[in-house]
Amino acid sequence: MASRKALVRRPSPRLAEGLVTHIDRRPVDTALALGQWEAYVGALRAHGWETIEVAPAEDCPDGVFIEDTMVVYRNVALIARPGAGSRRPEIPAAEEAVAALGLSVNRVREPGTLEGGDVLKIGDTLYVGRGSRTNTAGIRQLRAAFEPLGARVVAAPVTKVLHLKSAVTALPNGTVIGCTPLVDDVSLFPHFLPVPEESGAHVVLLGGGKLLMAASAPRTAELIASLGYELVLVDISEFEKLEGCVTCLSVRLRDLYV
Repeated sequence: MASRKALVRRPSPRLAEGLVTHIDRRPVDTALALGQWEAYVGALRAHGWETIEVAPAEDCPDGVFIEDTMVVYRNVALIARPGAGSRRPEIPAAEEAVAALGLSVNRVREPGTLEGGDVLKIGDTLYVGRGSRTNTAGIRQLRAAFEPLGARVVAAPVTKVLHLKSAVTALPNGTVIGCTPLVDDVSLFPHFLPVPEESGAHVVLLGGGKLLMAASAPRTAELIASLGYELVLVDISEFEKLEGCVTCLSVRLRDLYV
């Protein structure tokens, strides 16, 4: 049967020092953030996901955003090479964790940069954002790793937000959702649904028509619920202050067969 595993990493005591690029810096309550992270992990577990905690990276303020450390397609993990040099120490423990699960491991090499938050998977199509964190050489290496396995890779410009998945994610039926002013090229997506709030553009598919979503987008929640989906809302306000969203806080491994 298909797997339902999720890699997570608890926030660093230095979380408040995390990078911000497209928003103004605001104070972060690290104690509140830890509680929010624990509730997020609890929500995954409550809906049938096995969470696997990657070794802490206490000196890495952004280490909690584990999604950026890799891209997984089928049973292959492409280990990222972050565009932000300060994030590269986050990588070894994440690679070790995914290798321990038996995945085949490839690595992005210099001069390529790639962060997992720039890759949106919809079936066998991988949309990859080209912006401040992922460059053309990184996209070329993503193609080389996954196209032989049957993936179709589509590059997308990202200039208005940190990562592609800061702007768009997808519903279970493949419809891409996003806050239109933050999406560079809506025409790349065959089916696009605009949502009214920036944080409403981010959903994690839990399975069975259930979606994990930030509590900070009530109008979007109402819209998506009207489509027949069941929403699981989590408060991640402290991570949103660092351009984080619900997808950033885990690496979901759905396509492994165990």
